[in-house]
Amino acid sequence: MTLYAPSNDPMPADGPKVVPAATLVIFRNAADGGPPELLMVQRAREMRFAGGAAVFPGGRVDPADRELAAALLPSEPIELASARIAAIRETLEETGLMVATHRPVSAEEAAQGRLLLLERGTLAPVLEHFGWDLAPERLVLYAHWCPPWDKGFDTRFFVTDLGTGAVDVTVDATENTRLFWTSAAQALDMTARGEIAVIFPTRRNLERLARFASHADALVDIRRHPVERIHPRIETIEGEEWLMIPDGHGYPVRGQLKAAADRG
Repeated sequence: MTLYAPSNDPMPADGPKVVPAATLVIFRNAADGGPPELLMVQRAREMRFAGGAAVFPGGRVDPADRELAAALLPSEPIELASARIAAIRETLEETGLMVATHRPVSAEEAAQGRLLLLERGTLAPVLEHFGWDLAPERLVLYAHWCPPWDKGFDTRFFVTDLGTGAVDVTVDATENTRLFWTSAAQALDMTARGEIAVIFPTRRNLERLARFASHADALVDIRRHPVERIHPRIETIEGEEWLMIPDGHGYPVRGQLKAAADRG
Protein backbone atom coordinates (compact mmCIF):
# COMPACT_ATOMS: atom_id res chain seq x y z
CA MET A 1 0.00 0.00 0.00
CA THR A 2 1.26 3.49 -0.82
CA LEU A 3 2.29 5.29 2.39
CA TYR A 4 2.00 8.79 0.95
CA ALA A 5 -0.71 10.18 -1.30
CA PRO A 6 -1.54 13.76 -2.29
CA SER A 7 -3.80 15.15 0.42
CA ASN A 8 -6.63 16.10 -1.92
CA ASP A 9 -6.82 12.74 -3.67
CA PRO A 10 -9.07 9.85 -2.63
CA MET A 11 -7.51 6.73 -1.13
CA PRO A 12 -6.32 4.18 -3.70
CA ALA A 13 -9.09 1.77 -4.72
CA ASP A 14 -7.07 -1.21 -3.45
CA GLY A 15 -6.31 0.45 -0.10
CA PRO A 16 -8.21 0.22 3.19
CA LYS A 17 -11.85 1.29 3.29
CA VAL A 18 -11.68 4.42 5.41
CA VAL A 19 -14.24 6.96 6.62
CA PRO A 20 -13.79 10.62 5.51
CA ALA A 21 -13.73 12.96 8.51
CA ALA A 22 -12.75 16.48 9.51
CA THR A 23 -11.41 18.14 12.67
CA LEU A 24 -11.14 21.84 13.49
CA VAL A 25 -8.48 23.39 15.73
CA ILE A 26 -9.96 26.71 16.87
CA PHE A 27 -7.52 29.35 18.15
CA ARG A 28 -8.40 32.29 20.37
CA ASN A 29 -6.23 34.88 22.09
CA ALA A 30 -5.59 34.19 25.76
CA ALA A 31 -6.94 36.89 28.10
CA ASP A 32 -3.62 37.00 29.97
CA GLY A 33 -1.59 37.46 26.80
CA GLY A 34 -0.15 33.95 27.03
CA PRO A 35 -0.06 31.24 24.37
CA PRO A 36 -3.20 30.90 22.25
CA GLU A 37 -6.04 28.81 23.63
CA LEU A 38 -7.65 25.96 21.72
CA LEU A 39 -11.21 24.64 22.02
CA MET A 40 -11.42 20.98 23.03
CA VAL A 41 -14.33 18.66 23.74
CA GLN A 42 -14.37 15.61 25.98
CA ARG A 43 -16.22 12.72 24.38
CA ALA A 44 -18.76 10.60 26.21
CA ARG A 45 -17.24 7.33 27.44
CA GLU A 46 -19.79 5.22 25.59
CA MET A 47 -18.74 6.59 22.18
CA ARG A 48 -17.13 3.94 19.96
CA PHE A 49 -14.38 6.25 18.74
CA ALA A 50 -12.19 7.99 21.34
CA GLY A 51 -14.66 7.34 24.14
CA GLY A 52 -13.81 9.53 27.15
CA ALA A 53 -10.95 11.28 25.34
CA ALA A 54 -10.40 15.01 24.85
CA VAL A 55 -10.35 15.88 21.16
CA PHE A 56 -10.86 18.83 18.85
CA PRO A 57 -14.39 19.37 17.45
CA GLY A 58 -15.12 17.29 14.39
CA GLY A 59 -16.62 14.15 12.93
CA ARG A 60 -17.32 12.21 9.79
CA VAL A 61 -18.19 13.80 6.43
CA ASP A 62 -21.86 13.28 5.56
CA PRO A 63 -23.29 13.00 2.02
CA ALA A 64 -25.06 16.34 2.55
CA ASP A 65 -21.67 17.94 3.30
CA ARG A 66 -20.47 16.79 -0.12
CA GLU A 67 -23.56 18.20 -1.81
CA LEU A 68 -23.14 21.58 -0.13
CA ALA A 69 -19.41 21.61 -0.84
CA ALA A 70 -20.00 20.94 -4.54
CA ALA A 71 -22.36 23.92 -4.66
CA LEU A 72 -20.23 26.36 -2.64
CA LEU A 73 -16.70 25.29 -3.63
CA PRO A 74 -16.98 23.89 -7.17
CA SER A 75 -13.35 24.60 -8.03
CA GLU A 76 -11.90 22.77 -5.01
CA PRO A 77 -11.34 18.99 -4.87
CA ILE A 78 -14.49 17.50 -3.39
CA GLU A 79 -12.67 15.59 -0.62
CA LEU A 80 -11.11 18.79 0.69
CA ALA A 81 -14.20 20.96 0.16
CA SER A 82 -16.56 18.53 1.88
CA ALA A 83 -14.18 18.22 4.82
CA ARG A 84 -14.31 22.00 5.29
CA ILE A 85 -18.12 21.91 5.36
CA ALA A 86 -18.13 18.96 7.77
CA ALA A 87 -15.76 20.78 10.12
CA ILE A 88 -18.05 23.84 10.19
CA ARG A 89 -21.18 21.74 10.69
CA GLU A 90 -19.70 19.52 13.39
CA THR A 91 -18.36 22.52 15.30
CA LEU A 92 -21.81 24.13 15.39
CA GLU A 93 -23.42 20.83 16.38
CA GLU A 94 -20.91 19.93 19.09
CA THR A 95 -20.10 23.32 20.59
CA GLY A 96 -22.75 25.84 19.50
CA LEU A 97 -20.04 27.92 17.82
CA MET A 98 -20.62 29.07 14.23
CA VAL A 99 -17.32 29.67 12.46
CA ALA A 100 -16.26 30.84 9.01
CA THR A 101 -19.08 33.25 8.19
CA HIS A 102 -18.66 36.58 6.42
CA ARG A 103 -20.67 38.42 9.06
CA PRO A 104 -20.40 37.83 12.82
CA VAL A 105 -22.96 35.44 14.29
CA SER A 106 -24.18 36.25 17.80
CA ALA A 107 -24.28 33.58 20.50
CA GLU A 108 -28.08 33.73 20.50
CA GLU A 109 -28.30 33.30 16.74
CA ALA A 110 -25.77 30.46 16.82
CA ALA A 111 -27.82 28.71 19.51
CA GLN A 112 -30.91 28.95 17.31
CA GLY A 113 -28.92 27.71 14.34
CA ARG A 114 -27.69 24.75 16.33
CA LEU A 115 -31.25 23.77 17.25
CA LEU A 116 -32.28 23.95 13.60
CA LEU A 117 -29.23 21.91 12.59
CA LEU A 118 -30.11 19.21 15.10
CA GLU A 119 -33.70 19.22 13.80
CA ARG A 120 -32.87 19.15 10.09
CA GLY A 121 -29.59 17.23 10.25
CA THR A 122 -27.86 19.21 7.50
CA LEU A 123 -26.19 22.62 7.29
CA ALA A 124 -27.69 23.96 4.04
CA PRO A 125 -31.18 24.79 5.43
CA VAL A 126 -29.56 26.48 8.44
CA LEU A 127 -27.50 28.75 6.20
CA GLU A 128 -30.57 29.60 4.13
CA HIS A 129 -32.79 30.29 7.16
CA PHE A 130 -30.36 32.68 8.82
CA GLY A 131 -28.83 34.15 5.68
CA TRP A 132 -25.35 33.05 6.70
CA ASP A 133 -22.77 33.30 3.93
CA LEU A 134 -19.89 30.92 4.54
CA ALA A 135 -16.23 31.85 4.21
CA PRO A 136 -14.81 28.30 4.21
CA GLU A 137 -11.40 29.58 3.13
CA ARG A 138 -10.92 30.73 6.74
CA LEU A 139 -10.36 27.08 7.57
CA VAL A 140 -6.75 26.37 6.62
CA LEU A 141 -5.70 22.77 6.01
CA TYR A 142 -3.16 21.90 8.70
CA ALA A 143 -2.70 18.13 8.59
CA HIS A 144 -4.16 14.94 7.14
CA TRP A 145 -4.11 11.72 9.16
CA CYS A 146 -5.32 8.33 8.00
CA PRO A 147 -4.67 5.00 9.76
CA PRO A 148 -3.95 2.21 7.27
CA TRP A 149 -6.76 -0.09 8.34
CA ASP A 150 -10.40 -0.57 7.38
CA LYS A 151 -12.96 1.76 8.99
CA GLY A 152 -10.22 4.14 10.13
CA PHE A 153 -11.01 7.85 10.00
CA ASP A 154 -9.36 9.60 7.05
CA THR A 155 -9.23 12.95 8.83
CA ARG A 156 -8.32 16.39 7.56
CA PHE A 157 -7.31 18.81 10.30
CA PHE A 158 -8.02 22.52 9.80
CA VAL A 159 -7.08 25.57 11.84
CA THR A 160 -9.03 28.82 12.21
CA ASP A 161 -8.72 31.89 14.42
CA LEU A 162 -11.35 33.65 16.53
CA GLY A 163 -9.12 36.54 17.55
CA THR A 164 -10.39 37.89 20.86
CA GLY A 165 -12.43 34.75 21.45
CA ALA A 166 -15.44 36.54 22.92
CA VAL A 167 -17.79 33.62 22.24
CA ASP A 168 -20.26 31.36 24.03
CA VAL A 169 -20.02 27.59 23.66
CA THR A 170 -22.20 24.86 25.11
CA VAL A 171 -21.63 21.12 25.23
CA ASP A 172 -24.05 19.04 23.17
CA ALA A 173 -24.49 16.57 26.08
CA THR A 174 -24.86 13.60 23.73
CA GLU A 175 -21.55 12.74 22.08
CA ASN A 176 -19.59 15.03 24.44
CA THR A 177 -19.65 15.76 28.16
CA ARG A 178 -17.39 18.80 28.51
CA LEU A 179 -16.01 21.79 26.60
CA PHE A 180 -12.92 23.70 27.63
CA TRP A 181 -10.41 26.22 26.31
CA THR A 182 -6.75 25.44 26.96
CA SER A 183 -3.35 26.10 25.50
CA ALA A 184 -1.69 23.13 23.84
CA ALA A 185 0.99 23.04 26.55
CA GLN A 186 -1.64 23.07 29.29
CA ALA A 187 -3.51 20.21 27.60
CA LEU A 188 -0.30 18.17 27.54
CA ASP A 189 0.26 18.92 31.24
CA MET A 190 -3.32 17.83 31.99
CA THR A 191 -2.64 14.61 30.09
CA ALA A 192 0.57 13.96 32.05
CA ARG A 193 -1.32 14.45 35.33
CA GLY A 194 -4.08 12.08 34.23
CA GLU A 195 -6.75 14.79 34.21
CA ILE A 196 -7.63 14.12 30.56
CA ALA A 197 -6.90 11.33 28.10
CA VAL A 198 -5.94 11.93 24.48
CA ILE A 199 -5.62 9.59 21.53
CA PHE A 200 -2.40 9.25 19.54
CA PRO A 201 -3.16 11.81 16.78
CA THR A 202 -4.39 14.41 19.30
CA ARG A 203 -1.23 14.06 21.41
CA ARG A 204 1.05 14.44 18.40
CA ASN A 205 -0.88 17.51 17.23
CA LEU A 206 -0.88 19.10 20.69
CA GLU A 207 2.91 18.70 20.76
CA ARG A 208 3.15 20.44 17.40
CA LEU A 209 0.63 23.16 18.32
CA ALA A 210 2.48 23.89 21.57
CA ARG A 211 5.34 25.29 19.48
CA PHE A 212 3.20 28.14 18.11
CA ALA A 213 2.92 31.49 19.87
CA SER A 214 0.00 32.51 17.65
CA HIS A 215 -2.30 31.42 14.85
CA ALA A 216 0.05 33.26 12.49
CA ASP A 217 2.89 30.99 13.63
CA ALA A 218 0.77 27.98 12.74
CA LEU A 219 0.21 29.33 9.23
CA VAL A 220 3.95 29.83 8.76
CA ASP A 221 4.58 26.24 9.84
CA ILE A 222 1.92 24.94 7.46
CA ARG A 223 3.68 26.69 4.58
CA ARG A 224 6.92 24.95 5.59
CA HIS A 225 5.30 21.51 5.63
CA PRO A 226 2.98 20.87 2.67
CA VAL A 227 0.16 18.64 3.84
CA GLU A 228 0.37 14.96 2.89
CA ARG A 229 -1.44 11.98 4.35
CA ILE A 230 0.17 10.72 7.55
CA HIS A 231 -0.15 6.97 8.06
CA PRO A 232 0.80 5.85 11.58
CA ARG A 233 2.59 2.52 11.56
CA ILE A 234 4.18 0.05 13.97
CA GLU A 235 8.00 0.01 14.14
CA THR A 236 10.21 -2.16 16.31
CA ILE A 237 12.79 -0.08 18.17
CA GLU A 238 15.29 -1.82 20.47
CA GLY A 239 13.00 -4.81 20.72
CA GLU A 240 9.83 -2.85 21.57
CA GLU A 241 6.89 -1.95 19.36
CA TRP A 242 6.32 1.76 18.81
CA LEU A 243 3.48 3.54 17.02
CA MET A 244 5.23 6.02 14.74
CA ILE A 245 4.61 8.60 12.05
CA PRO A 246 7.08 9.45 9.26
CA ASP A 247 9.47 12.37 9.60
CA GLY A 248 9.09 15.61 7.64
CA HIS A 249 5.54 16.67 8.61
CA GLY A 250 6.45 19.24 11.26
CA TYR A 251 5.89 17.09 14.35
CA PRO A 252 8.50 17.37 17.14
CA VAL A 253 7.58 13.94 18.55
CA ARG A 254 7.01 11.13 16.06
CA GLY A 255 5.67 8.37 18.26
CA GLN A 256 5.33 6.49 21.51
CA LEU A 257 5.31 2.96 22.79
CA LYS A 258 2.43 1.04 21.23
CA ALA A 259 1.34 -0.24 24.64
CA ALA A 260 0.93 3.34 25.87
CA ALA A 261 -0.70 4.74 22.72
CA ASP A 262 -4.49 5.05 22.53
CA ARG A 263 -5.39 4.90 18.84
CA GLY A 264 -9.04 5.75 19.47
